[in-house]
Amino acid sequence: MEAFTYEPAADRLFGVVHIALDHEGGTLTVSGDGLPHTEIRRSAGSPSESHVPIGTREQGRRTLSVGGADEALRPAKGFLTRRSYRVEVEFAARGQTYLLVPDSLGTSRLLRDGRLLGVFKSTGDGTVGAEWEEPKSGKRVEPHDAAVGYALAAAFGTGAEPMWKLTLNALLEMWP
Repeated sequence: MEAFTYEPAADRLFGVVHIALDHEGGTLTVSGDGLPHTEIRRSAGSPSESHVPIGTREQGRRTLSVGGADEALRPAKGFLTRRSYRVEVEFAARGQTYLLVPDSLGTSRLLRDGRLLGVFKSTGDGTVGAEWEEPKSGKRVEPHDAAVGYALAAAFGTGAEPMWKLTLNALLEMWP
């Protein structure tokens, strides 16, 4: 996998969103009008896994910066359940927690403090899209939410196989 720029996403709430990924270099950036500049960077010397766009899901091997502030990024290992492919982000200064969790073979839900914001799809061919939930009780999706969602979807991918298939694949890998 080499460095490339995803096709700009035409977001219905935030306009054009630009996403650039350098798999070998281990960087991903998200930018757009009104969105905070967001970057995920893999630690130098970290081994690169081809099935993860940013290169690794290992704890402590990446940093996340949104609008210049570094935040805690915690991707789960990814093994037998869709939930095991979740990625969690804690923004201490804002008192918010984000969760990107697969909900089908190709899509993942983005939640902020347990509230569904939208559904992301990253097809692996350079396209990332978002379908935002309609605001309830006046709580709208913010530019910060969009930047985090696009970054996580592009860096870690979206969707996962159902549990039965993941379990079967794990068993088959152990078969001599």
